[in-house]
Amino acid sequence: MLTHERHNAILKLLNEKSSVTVSELSEYLSASESTIRRDLNTLDNLGKLHKVFGGATSVNQNAVEDVNTMIIKSKLNIKEKNVIGKYAAATIHDNDFIYIDAGTTTSIFIDYIENQNATYFTNGVVHAKKLVQKGFKTYVIGGRLKLSTEALIGTESLNSLKKYNFTKCFLGTNGIDKTAGFTTIDIEEALVKTEAIKKSYVSFILADHTKFNQVLPVTFGKISNSCIITDKLTDKEYSEITAVKEVSS
Repeated sequence: MLTHERHNAILKLLNEKSSVTVSELSEYLSASESTIRRDLNTLDNLGKLHKVFGGATSVNQNAVEDVNTMIIKSKLNIKEKNVIGKYAAATIHDNDFIYIDAGTTTSIFIDYIENQNATYFTNGVVHAKKLVQKGFKTYVIGGRLKLSTEALIGTESLNSLKKYNFTKCFLGTNGIDKTAGFTTIDIEEALVKTEAIKKSYVSFILADHTKFNQVLPVTFGKISNSCIITDKLTDKEYSEITAVKEVSS
C-alpha cells in the first residue's frame, strides 16, 4: 500500500472511530508499527489528527470532550453515584494498597472512605487533594495533566504504575458492553486504566446503570477481569460474565 493510501485509510478509520491505536492500525493496514508511527507523525504535523501516546485521536474529538467536562458530568446521576461510592468505600480494609482512577464517580467514592490505615494512589488531581484533606496517606502518580478530566496520563503515568502492586483499584468507565468490554473516549486514559487493572489483585468498576450497553471508542478492559458495582442491573447477562454488585439506598 502506498503512503498516501495508508494516510487516507487512517483518516477514514479515525472518522468512524474517533480514536485508534498503533497496534490496531498496524494490523488493519498490514504495516509495521514503526511505519504507522511515521504516518501518524506526518498526519499530526499536517493537522489531520492528534497524535497521542500509543495511537491517535480525531481532530474533532476535543469538541466531544469539551461537552463532557468534569463540571457537567459531576451533575449527572448524583444519587446513584453516592450509593455506589458508599458501598465501594466499605470494601477498603486496613493495610490495603489502593489505586483510585480520576473521574466523577470515584471522586464521590472518596467522600465515603473512612479507613485511615490504607495507602492511596491516584492519577486524579482533585482526588489527591480530597484524600490528603481527609488525612490519608496519599501518593500521586506522575504524568501529563489533561484539563478536561483533571487526570494525569501518558508515558510517565504508565511507568509510575509499573512499580506498584495494588490490592485493589477503583475505576470509572464511560461504557460497558458484553462484547466491547469497558470503554472510554481517550486512548491515553484507557492505557492508564488498563495498566491499573493489570497491577491490581482485584479491580472494581464503579458505574451507574446508564453506562451499560454503551460503547465508546477505546476498550481498556474485559468485563470478566473486573468486578462491577452499580445501582441497577437491567441486563442480567452481565452477572453471568463477572461479579456484579447491585446496591440501593
